[in-house]
Amino acid sequence: MKRALLVIGVLLALVALALGAIVWSMNFGGPRIRDAAPTTPPSQDEAARGAYLARAGNCMLCHTERGGTPYAGGRPVETPFGTVYGSNLTPDADTGLGKWSAAHFRRALHEGRSRDGRLLYPVFPYTHFTRVTDADADALFAYLRSLPPVHKPNRENRLRWPYNLQGSLAIWRSLYFRPEQQQDDPSQTAEWNRGAYLVQGLGHCGACHTARDVLGGQRSSMDLSGGLIPMQNWYAPSLASPTEAGVADWKIEDIARLLSAGAAPRGAVLGPMAEVVLHSTQYLEPADVRAMATYLKSLPQVPTDTDPREVPRPGASVLERGGKLYADHCASCHGDNGQGVPGAYPTLAGNRVITLPVTANLVQVVLRGGFPPATAGQPRPFGMPPFALQFSDADVAAVLTYLRSSWGNKAPPVTELDVTQQRTTTRE
Repeated sequence: MKRALLVIGVLLALVALALGAIVWSMNFGGPRIRDAAPTTPPSQDEAARGAYLARAGNCMLCHTERGGTPYAGGRPVETPFGTVYGSNLTPDADTGLGKWSAAHFRRALHEGRSRDGRLLYPVFPYTHFTRVTDADADALFAYLRSLPPVHKPNRENRLRWPYNLQGSLAIWRSLYFRPEQQQDDPSQTAEWNRGAYLVQGLGHCGACHTARDVLGGQRSSMDLSGGLIPMQNWYAPSLASPTEAGVADWKIEDIARLLSAGAAPRGAVLGPMAEVVLHSTQYLEPADVRAMATYLKSLPQVPTDTDPREVPRPGASVLERGGKLYADHCASCHGDNGQGVPGAYPTLAGNRVITLPVTANLVQVVLRGGFPPATAGQPRPFGMPPFALQFSDADVAAVLTYLRSSWGNKAPPVTELDVTQQRTTTRE
């Protein structure tokens, strides 16, 4: 018996050592980068190209504190595990990228490591940026080097134990991350492949449109089947579902308009996606927007698991209450029958946003308002005012239940608890 236990103990120890060796080699192995920081200024053409790529990646949004100097860092990013602060990307020698080389920067994007080899937290989406080409990484680095240096020390992250440990991060990476290179599909057109590169890599669309598990990991960075954005309580709908946000049956021109202007005949962007359009996609070249549209249109469509025949009928009192609230506060813009006003107020009848299985976005819009981005293609968009101070949680639940049960819409009721949870847990 003792001998058997000893053998089992030795085997377990060997397995633990083997796993430890794998984790170490994947996360801490590899040659050190000894390249010195460049001493000559970047070319204007390379920096200009990098500026465009930084727009495509929406880099400034996370690396700029509100009211702060662009790219000087300091913006807090809330996660379920604590707060991570955007780092200083200006070429300051002490607090920014002034001592970095192009090789250091490429490694950060491709492997998620800092200049000293320290593992970076995946709030920085290197799980997607790993697909960025060397040429694009070098252009991005050239642009950041061209910025005025700002001496601004990076704020210390506030992550709970054990998520603040490099060892824990190494285990996470072993489970969820492998460095990759973007591979063109020879069976597709150059336009499709360019769109795939922008969506899967630099645009990191899957960072929001993919569900995460309890450890913050994703099944695949190329999975666009929808997910709740942590801490923001906005739902990024599935781009591979005709009943959510799939665009397989849209015209290419309409998809491109949604990305560049923020509104199209069959939809408009709100919430986090409005920020993406505002700061990023509206500035992309028409060819790149069309490439993204081409790729998104090609995604295989998988309907969500909802059956209108099984939708419970809400109580008459809830519908009566919701209908009165709608008539008093909503019908003047959206119409008595939810028909909306073309180019101004969206149609609610037959609108798949209204019938999404996840009701987070609807509650957010009623409580906090809905504001499309101001873009060149839509310089003065119509917005929706917030009703958080006018409506109780029961009011919000009633009016949304009314919308989801009227004019041919068939979706489960919204409960008062759904609204209460949104009102109390959303981070500004």
